[in-house]
Amino acid sequence: MKPSIPKGTRDFSPVEMLRRQYIFDTIRGVFRKYGFLPLETPAMENLETLTGKYGEEGDRLIFKVLDSGEFMASAVGQLTLDQFGHMTWDEVVQLEGLSKKLAPRIASKALRYDLTVPFARYVVMHQHELAFPFKRYQIQPVWRADRPQKGRYREFCQCDADMIGSVSLLNEVDLVLVMLDVFDALGLAFKVHVNNRKVLQGLGELWSISDRIVEFVTILDKFDKIGLAVVEEYRKAGFAADLCTEVGHFLEHERTEIGLKARFEAKGIEVGLKGLEEIKFIKEQLKVLVGDLDSFMTIDIALARGLDYYTGAIFEVKAAEGTLQSSICGGGRYDDLTGIFGLKNMSGVGISFGADRIYDVLLETGKFPADLGGSTKLLFANFGEAEALHCLKLLRQVREAGIAAELYPDAVKMAKQFKYADDKGIPYVAIIGGNEIQTGIVTIKDMKTGEQKAVKQDELIDVIIGSEA
Repeated sequence: MKPSIPKGTRDFSPVEMLRRQYIFDTIRGVFRKYGFLPLETPAMENLETLTGKYGEEGDRLIFKVLDSGEFMASAVGQLTLDQFGHMTWDEVVQLEGLSKKLAPRIASKALRYDLTVPFARYVVMHQHELAFPFKRYQIQPVWRADRPQKGRYREFCQCDADMIGSVSLLNEVDLVLVMLDVFDALGLAFKVHVNNRKVLQGLGELWSISDRIVEFVTILDKFDKIGLAVVEEYRKAGFAADLCTEVGHFLEHERTEIGLKARFEAKGIEVGLKGLEEIKFIKEQLKVLVGDLDSFMTIDIALARGLDYYTGAIFEVKAAEGTLQSSICGGGRYDDLTGIFGLKNMSGVGISFGADRIYDVLLETGKFPADLGGSTKLLFANFGEAEALHCLKLLRQVREAGIAAELYPDAVKMAKQFKYADDKGIPYVAIIGGNEIQTGIVTIKDMKTGEQKAVKQDELIDVIIGSEA
């Protein structure tokens, strides 16, 4: 058997892990600075917890977890496992509507699709233990049964920050500042796209399609990928021809706050005006705090974000450098996500950084620091048992001083030990043979320059620390 991993998943080498930890540490540091507390939830949730929260397309991408035990016997009634094994899947799904009934009978759990819905479930279960507004951050992997492609994986890590229990738009302002701090710390140029789901509701009223607003928004969410081709998608979905023409004209020529406000005012569409008012408030506060907004923010009336639970402001961040066009951060306001689980009137807002896509952009643009830390700084060469035992004492002292160090475990040729240091990117090798033990000297070799210098053994720590300064 040739070893392999599932499509859309990846192994991460030590170098890749150091880079990933750099991203996580940067984001985590900003989250903590803004008062968010850490939280983790299980990789698996009950299937009913996840379904119905992400829209029809999202529900199809949920990875279901097959129940253990003799689940199939009860799932197919009188059909024995032996008979079932000899049937084609098409034959099976024709059995008394089994296509709809089978999944929940054999898979009552699923891998989490995002971190927001599990967070809402957690809040409801622990509501009496929490102080509201509750601010949490969460850095964990999620899974989606999507088609793997560049920048899109089936297993990837999200870094979320949410605050729940407050309707204040100052929370949205704070989250935009979090985005600014994170991407500034990473040295990454970016653009924050902002809209409001109330504006999209207003469009639904403007065009008399409020009864199909979910379908309308789902298609509009494709605009940034396929452009005006969404008009054809609306036609295929059965929207009226004149409406499709008007939507196309709007997307191409009239996607402005001023023009849309005039149309909403003319028709008395309050929900749309409310959405524009909320966008204006966020912009005004940010302008006071950071000045020029045009350098990093744009109001995008076509921004939809397809998740069904958003109700207010929505955000999407794209890198302003590199070739990756996908979102690297997104989020928005959800007014009653916890209501699905029985806790009404608990508004929240959050953002999610896509660490894997951020990684791809930083790698492509060469923005990772040259020295990410975490690797060995000093290698003690091994000349034999007596020398190794002597080095172990020095090794302990070096480590206690905060220097990452190791002893080569075998007394092999020096060429092999030097190659090991080169392969791991270890900058210095400490050479202590019999003569060095007796004289109290250690020879330090700089692996980059090849230069060697002898120092007293009790000066070793100061020399290494000084060379790294």
